[in-house]
Amino acid sequence: MKKKLVAFLSAHYRRYHDVVFYLVALTVIAVSAWISVQVAHQKKVLEQEHLQTRDIPSVEFAVGEKPIYVALQESGLSNQQIAQIVSKLSSVVDTRKLQKHDTYSLSVENDQIVMLLLTQGFKRFFVANVEGALVAGVSDVEIKTRIKTAAGEVKGSLFNSMLARGLQVPLILDFTDAFSWTIDFNTDTRNGDRYAALWEENYTASGEITSQDLLAAYYTGAENKVTTYAFYFEDDFYDETGKISKKMFLKSPISFRGYRISSRFSYGRMHPILKIRRPHLGIDYAAPIGTPVQAVADGTIKFVGWKGGFGNFVEIKHANGYTTMYGHLKNYGKGVQTGAKIKQGQTVGYIGSTGLSTGPHLDFRIKEKDRFVDFLKMKNRNSAVRDIPAEKKQEFEDLKVLYLKELDAAARAASAPKEDHEA
Repeated sequence: MKKKLVAFLSAHYRRYHDVVFYLVALTVIAVSAWISVQVAHQKKVLEQEHLQTRDIPSVEFAVGEKPIYVALQESGLSNQQIAQIVSKLSSVVDTRKLQKHDTYSLSVENDQIVMLLLTQGFKRFFVANVEGALVAGVSDVEIKTRIKTAAGEVKGSLFNSMLARGLQVPLILDFTDAFSWTIDFNTDTRNGDRYAALWEENYTASGEITSQDLLAAYYTGAENKVTTYAFYFEDDFYDETGKISKKMFLKSPISFRGYRISSRFSYGRMHPILKIRRPHLGIDYAAPIGTPVQAVADGTIKFVGWKGGFGNFVEIKHANGYTTMYGHLKNYGKGVQTGAKIKQGQTVGYIGSTGLSTGPHLDFRIKEKDRFVDFLKMKNRNSAVRDIPAEKKQEFEDLKVLYLKELDAAARAASAPKEDHEA
């Protein structure tokens, strides 16, 4: 029996030796893997606990509230450390041009800086401690884009009505500028007029709006039921037929901000100071001091200076025998001097009350071949029409269809039984 067992083992030794070897090897591998997993898990737990114990607080300030170097001093850093940090920060941003509203956050641990993060406009500048060495860099604040619409009805004034709908002032001014050759929002608006606007809006992750660009709009008069459209296409606004109508004269020397005409063209107005009847061959636009006044057309400045009862005065010569005059100004626009060229819409000066004036306003006058005329009765004169090029017409039409769809949806939402709201 013993001999048979020895003979059997001798005959099959190699096979069973190999089997046993592989079994042992697999067991060792499995045990090692299990141990590795357990070690990795324990390490992760320890790291998380370590990170939790290193939850480093940061403090936030505005530059105007506390200068950066003061915050660094108060955090316990040495003068040498502060100098190194400021020097490093200056390598990525001009620290001499920081504004009061710029903000920054500071993290310090064990008398060593961890992170200084400065937000200026839509950029972030940082100085960080990486394994004992200071590094500096810059990153842009993420900007997102969305399309928005709004529609409503004029109640009191277009400006205030739009403000109530949540539109921002720059966008309202863009809206009125788009119609500046066809509608005078100082004189042509009525309660019940309707409007709609479509714009592209850029904003940050925190919701701060960085810019708004008008894409399309319309305005409908309550009395005449006429709807005027404006569609933005390749740097200009066009009407629904694809025509751009830029006239020689703007509709008003003051961009719309809800101001009013206090006195109209007349041959027998009672002068408020002299108390005598005399011609008033111009239009008075009442507005707060400092309101910009714009040239209604391209031209050459003929006179700049003091002119008796008109106070600070500018006179501009235009094509086709026209001359415009701007009186009672507080001061003048940049580059406004006798002999200088001026462009339509360029700032002539700012509303004041100089000369014979009872309050801040602009005395605006226009001559046609040396004869004063009523500016409000020559609204649509000298139209210069330009069509969209034929090769671009289909592109414009396709875009217009999309714009109209959005404007109509905004108008329907605003007309719903529920109170008007922004779409």
